[in-house]
Amino acid sequence: MKFAIERADLVKAVSQAQSVVERRNTIPILANVLIETTPEGVSFRATDLDTEIVYLTNAQVERPGATTVSASMLNDIARKLPDGALVQLDLDPNSGRLSVLAGRSNFSLATLPREDFPVMSSSEYPANFSAPAVVLRRLFDKSKFAISNEETRYYLNGVYMHVAQGEEGPSLRCVATDGHRLARIDAPLPDGAAEMPGVIVPRKTVTELRKLLDDDATPIAVSVSETKVRFATPTITLTSKVIDGTFPDYSRVIPAGNTRKLEVDAGDFAKAVDRVATVSSERSRAVKLSLDEDRLVLSVNAPDSGAAEEELPVAYADEPLEIGFNAKYLHEIAGQIDRENAVFLFNGSGDAALIREGGDTTAVYVVMPMRV
Repeated sequence: MKFAIERADLVKAVSQAQSVVERRNTIPILANVLIETTPEGVSFRATDLDTEIVYLTNAQVERPGATTVSASMLNDIARKLPDGALVQLDLDPNSGRLSVLAGRSNFSLATLPREDFPVMSSSEYPANFSAPAVVLRRLFDKSKFAISNEETRYYLNGVYMHVAQGEEGPSLRCVATDGHRLARIDAPLPDGAAEMPGVIVPRKTVTELRKLLDDDATPIAVSVSETKVRFATPTITLTSKVIDGTFPDYSRVIPAGNTRKLEVDAGDFAKAVDRVATVSSERSRAVKLSLDEDRLVLSVNAPDSGAAEEELPVAYADEPLEIGFNAKYLHEIAGQIDRENAVFLFNGSGDAALIREGGDTTAVYVVMPMRV
């Protein structure tokens, strides 16, 4: 195998591929990236056995072939090479070492056989559809903050992507919850997605997927089966196993009878929560919302460290209410709201609050109260 590649293309390819490689693993081949020449150029493939990423890039191929080399080492070398360099990768068939040459720099790297590299088996995908990057980015960005970190409830360690009946018709829906807060985001159902099985996309896959969604002009090809999900652009293919579990019936925790309505500037609210939470203890981080006519007082009382209070002008015309929430949860939800106003719907001080983005019904958040 021998080919030449622009340094910028090499950096992009190796950094994308090696991001799925686990820093610590007991199988040496999993620390490597598989480099293969193809009719279209060169592909860089990496996997942790649950997630696989393949990056295809242009290169001047002189001799076809394939090998595997340390992903982190090749990434470090590529980043440290001078800008604009043309990098030549040459596999010596006798020694099995990979030479990396750029200008006066010359590296000789150990390799492992291509045959030892585990390639994720291809499977039939009953559902195949295309969605704009901006749509998928909204679905996952607005829901991923609520993914649970609790390993015992592994079925909550991802985003539940499925087809649902939204308020504006059939929708592609993403839901995440950790039992304390919940995010439910809808988008119009793409053609071909109606028969898609509901799948729980793991946290790591959601993080890797975000890197594919920066270019709004790029359509993302999505393929879904009962056990795998695949997201692909013309240059990158991300394949992942889905979490083998049943996502809970989240509709039961979304309150339907909350009638006390608070409307507040989302940016002002997020900043006020952040300010008053400064004095709260890290363990509880509880903030109290005291509501009266067109008036909201945010307060924190932490006996060990101090107290804080801030008043905000709001639109509120119901009975006075005092209710407490985890400040971090409130701040994170407020940070998701793109529209100017956040709408809170309350029932009582012991009941979950429903939060929406203005009049938009396609983004719904739920947060459980705390005693204050």
